[in-house]
Amino acid sequence: MGMTITEKILAKSARRVFLEPGENVWLNVDVLMTHDVCGPPTIGIWKNEFGEKAKIWDKNKLVVFPDHYIFTKNVHANRNVDVLRKFAKEYDLPNYYDVGSPRYKGVCHIALAEEGYNVPGTVLFGTDSHTCTSGAFGMFATGVGNTDAAFILGTGKIWEKVPESMKFTFHGKMPEYLTAKDLILQILGDITTDGATYRSMEFDGEAIFSLPMLERMTLTNMAIEAGGMNGIIQADKIAEEYVSERTDKNFEIFISDRDAKYFSKHEYDVNKIEPLVAKPHSPDNRDTVKNVEGTKLTKCYIGSCTGGKITDFINAAKILYGQTVKTSTFIVPASTETAKELEGETYKGLSLKQIFENAGCQIAQSSCAACLGGPDDTFGRAVDKDVVISTTNRNFPGRMGSKKSEVYLASPLTVAASAVNGFITDPRNFLM
Repeated sequence: MGMTITEKILAKSARRVFLEPGENVWLNVDVLMTHDVCGPPTIGIWKNEFGEKAKIWDKNKLVVFPDHYIFTKNVHANRNVDVLRKFAKEYDLPNYYDVGSPRYKGVCHIALAEEGYNVPGTVLFGTDSHTCTSGAFGMFATGVGNTDAAFILGTGKIWEKVPESMKFTFHGKMPEYLTAKDLILQILGDITTDGATYRSMEFDGEAIFSLPMLERMTLTNMAIEAGGMNGIIQADKIAEEYVSERTDKNFEIFISDRDAKYFSKHEYDVNKIEPLVAKPHSPDNRDTVKNVEGTKLTKCYIGSCTGGKITDFINAAKILYGQTVKTSTFIVPASTETAKELEGETYKGLSLKQIFENAGCQIAQSSCAACLGGPDDTFGRAVDKDVVISTTNRNFPGRMGSKKSEVYLASPLTVAASAVNGFITDPRNFLM
């Protein structure tokens, strides 16, 4: 019997020839990532368990990004960054990207890709549930708790159960009104937020491989919203080129065997999918944009690891060009590289930044910002009775701020169209 991509990568990490779902194995971790929310408690557990003479298993494989609660005057949030800063200095960490320094990169999941840490065939763990984003590069990536991360920090190893795999194949040519966000919302509506619990979600099909890397990352990013252990896409030439431009590391590309066993298989025709939203208060509360069109909004938000990449802003600019927004619209580039691209990337002779400014949008520094709610002074944070449409990945009560707010999740095309009208709007009204 054959193996899936995920099973092959885990077998390589465990130094085994063959693995099957349900087996428990010791994995050798290639990269451990942490940030300002979970980094301090992870460091505390590590020191407590391994003692004051604790050693990091491999400093070159530890990557630390302050990115969540950083542009705030909140003393507790600032203290977390201070803890990371002190830790990085004490242990002379080569891969610490301090906020306020030229090295600052923005949201960890995007920075991992940009800085060359996403390498096909490798194993990456992070103290963040959306670490599965990196699976777009044909690698195994998943989030862990602080205790597991502390164990990795000291040993470079983790004990894991091999997950079953589910396959999602998208056929056809992507219509201009659809994005990867619509595809993952389609899946979530079908299988629900626990439909892939502790399973690997493998994405396949010509529609998937036509997507640029940053769009593919939206799919794998939201695997966790279905309970998935990881999301993964086979690395192809597009992935190879992206990786080779950012690192000189050698890598191995794995392909699922034809006789690999899957828990389930799901097939879609992208031409039969409409622009979608997730209504409050769950990512699987799917509906078509058309069905909720006209819902009045108080805020529109284009940002986060899911919706703050340059491809997302290019899509938004197609609709916002020459328009004026009718409600507060927030633009949050996911990385400092993306922020620079907003100035360099043009559409119809104007930079994306100019298009957004001319439309009346507010543009923030690169960070997680309001995606995780954050302190009261967080840019774009939802307050009581806000009705928000957002490119972020979660809309649980209180996720983006006040528990009395309502958040709709959608593609950047849908959010931009909605910003122009001040109510939820089908992007096809502007594109067709």
